[in-house]
Amino acid sequence: MPAPRKYPDELRERAVREVQTSGRPVAHVAKDLGIHKEALRGWVRQAEADKGDRPDLLTTAERAEL
Repeated sequence: MPAPRKYPDELRERAVREVQTSGRPVAHVAKDLGIHKEALRGWVRQAEADKGDRPDLLTTAERAEL
């Protein structure tokens, strides 16, 4: 069973959207939203994989299948 999520899904989506649309560095967005920068960096990478922008990473669906 996976560990409980520390951050709500809405905050994750908002933070990723902010990084992708604003062009601001991950560390700045994370600081503004009170999120650890490495957590946000991972979310952004996963979102990029899910969109097909990162073929080197597994998508969320592929991870769930494994």
